[in-house]
Amino acid sequence: MERIRSFAVRHARAFEWVYVRFERALVAMDPLFRRIGYDRLERPVAAVEKLTKGLLFDCRMCGQCVLSSTGMSCPMNCPKTLRNGPCGGVRPGGFCEVKPQMRCVWVMAWEGAARMRGGGQISDVQSPVNRSLEGSSSWLRVAREKAAMPGGPTDAPRDTIARAFPRARAHEPAAAPLAPEPRRASDRGVGR
Repeated sequence: MERIRSFAVRHARAFEWVYVRFERALVAMDPLFRRIGYDRLERPVAAVEKLTKGLLFDCRMCGQCVLSSTGMSCPMNCPKTLRNGPCGGVRPGGFCEVKPQMRCVWVMAWEGAARMRGGGQISDVQSPVNRSLEGSSSWLRVAREKAAMPGGPTDAPRDTIARAFPRARAHEPAAAPLAPEPRRASDRGVGR
């Protein structure tokens, strides 16, 4: 499997190109997905996703795929399942401290990210894995979330809070981080 993972990392830019278009297609298909029902689609789409990503990236189906942010190297392949960079035990040559015959997933991630146009996303801090999503389709989740916010990617939990409590921003700014920041009159050029 490591040979296939190395192939994916070496060709990260091509996989990124394919994924960007695939993601757009999924988001465009949201009305159809809603009509059929995301719940009804979950099982067959997750099976196809597991087969495809399992073969290409040795995917562990965590349900929160970050391949496009980690140079097409799945961080769930790390023996320690680290999602935000390597541990302090990377051996010389970029090998894993736990499995010395395996290259460090994060060394490979940085190599893949360097090849990608959006490779700077590797610096984004990933949230911890939500184990309740294991085995579910991240493709459907991305389609549903991005279609809900046509302006771009969304952080669904915070978006839900922002919509549920629209006035929370006035009382506690951190309570609804996605709500628009109020602009002061001086920022708009009023009163100058």
